[in-house]
Amino acid sequence: MAEPVPEEELTIPRAAMNKMIKEIVPSVRVANEARELILNCCSEFIHLLASEANEICTQQQKKTINAEHILGALDRLGFNDYRTDAEAVLKDCKAVAAKRRRQSTRLENLGIPEEELLRQQQELFARAREEQAAAEQAQWLQLQAEAQNSLQQQQPPAEDGEYS
Repeated sequence: MAEPVPEEELTIPRAAMNKMIKEIVPSVRVANEARELILNCCSEFIHLLASEANEICTQQQKKTINAEHILGALDRLGFNDYRTDAEAVLKDCKAVAAKRRRQSTRLENLGIPEEELLRQQQELFARAREEQAAAEQAQWLQLQAEAQNSLQQQQPPAEDGEYS
């Protein structure tokens, strides 16, 4: 089993943090010291939120922290103002996940039975094998012709009266 990562190593990647800062305040320069402080605050907030959500999860005798546990943790910690934004993000995430599921079932929505798709696939494989065999046959014939030409060039020309 993997060893737990020490708490001080659990941070948001700096590149991601810099990107967020740039998107939020594009025209403002932020000192490295301030970036480090933002990074530490974010990490601490995530740790606090996750701990509270874990406590709610445990109280409900669940083993997996879910979105409702996070929303409950925001309320308990006094971050009710963030709940609306968090719910909007959750809604967006669910929509993206639903879209992915719909795209993964595109084959089912084609209206072509699986047996027909399998038959078409086997037909394509057979055609590809035939084309490969024809290409190999052509290559073999070309090699034989080249070998024949090479042999003819290596034989000395026959003199009059001699048969080769």
